[in-house]
Amino acid sequence: MNESDAERLASVLEKLDFKPANSENEADLIITLACSVRQKAVDRIWGKLRIWQKIKEKRPLITLLSGCILPKDKKKFAEYFDLVLDIKEISQSPKKLLDYLNSESGLKIADYFKIHPKYQTRFFAYVPIMTGCNNFCTYCAVPYTRGGEKSRPKKEIIEEIKNLIQNGYKSITLLGQNVNSYGQDLEAKPRIQSFKLEEPVNKHFIDLLIEINKIPGNFWFYFITNHPKDMSKELIENLPKLEKFGHYIHLPLQSGDNRILKKMNRHYTSLKYLKLVEEIKRALPDVNLSTDIIVGFPGETEKQFKNTAKIIEKVKYDMAYLNQYSPRPGTAASKLKDNVKKPIKRKREQIINEILKKTAEANNKKLVGSIQEVLVEQFKNGFNFGHTKNFKNIRFKFNVDFTGELVKVKVTNVTPWALEGEIIR
Repeated sequence: MNESDAERLASVLEKLDFKPANSENEADLIITLACSVRQKAVDRIWGKLRIWQKIKEKRPLITLLSGCILPKDKKKFAEYFDLVLDIKEISQSPKKLLDYLNSESGLKIADYFKIHPKYQTRFFAYVPIMTGCNNFCTYCAVPYTRGGEKSRPKKEIIEEIKNLIQNGYKSITLLGQNVNSYGQDLEAKPRIQSFKLEEPVNKHFIDLLIEINKIPGNFWFYFITNHPKDMSKELIENLPKLEKFGHYIHLPLQSGDNRILKKMNRHYTSLKYLKLVEEIKRALPDVNLSTDIIVGFPGETEKQFKNTAKIIEKVKYDMAYLNQYSPRPGTAASKLKDNVKKPIKRKREQIINEILKKTAEANNKKLVGSIQEVLVEQFKNGFNFGHTKNFKNIRFKFNVDFTGELVKVKVTNVTPWALEGEIIR
């Protein structure tokens, strides 16, 4: 989502005749898109500010902050940034920026979703289908930084994707904090979420995927992120029918202990999660499954951590994004005592990473000898780097640059995190 925000903001700046700088030292304007989900990301901004302050001592430099910013962080940063804009104000940023520069402009853009992004590549693109979140997981800052769920009209999404495919794009990723609830806010009478283990089926998201799959062209599409409580059986049953859907699903677990899940306000149990994984693997035997894990949530005991480790061993993920818990100001969990010490968090993260390395390598070994279609993303030092249709990283040695092309590659070797192969010609 941060990358998608950057693409849209870059488009707005181009309309003001700004050009990308090669480095911080050459820039007249530096924009930071913050992520308040983890303290580490906020700390990095403070580190950058020290560098920019030294530049400002020598010459004029404008700094602007946007993205996901908690109110407490925003107040602190406002003393150091020249401008601080809410992410929802990106569409109004030209006027605010020009006002700051004592200029005048009639440029106005009506809506964040209507900003035509400056895509970072010519072959894959991020397409936001919604923003915000209604779930209020106790550790998460998103509802406080992006607000409630707001879905983009289906017609706009389809038009953007059609335009991308016509211009040669091969990989489309739909973005939303919880894509499974896409479209519910567009209903005349939005449903009241009951948070029961069996939620009503959301036809809006399924219908959107079916429409995307019908678009002519040779391309793949993906969607992130899913919430286990909202991922319906009907959605899973439809996925094998969508031949352009890349068999990659990101399904955040966060914790494998039911008491911790309840404290996190996740509204599912470890058993329900495991049953969901079974349904996904039954429908998509070649699925690439990834997840999010938080270690050291307030009050997490050794036994509760081991419950998480057991789930990870059972599911056999291909990838997991591991985070040591850090309290975010204003969230419900920030009121809990952060009583798991950092060395323990670090150790638990290492344990999970070791489990993950074993399961990911075992999954990858099954692919040795198989022929994979690969979208090449980069050419460097005689190697082409890209990903398979189910989003496995792969490289192959060939002294021709295939960037942006779909090619056939035979898998010859694997590591836990990537495949190696040779091109089939």
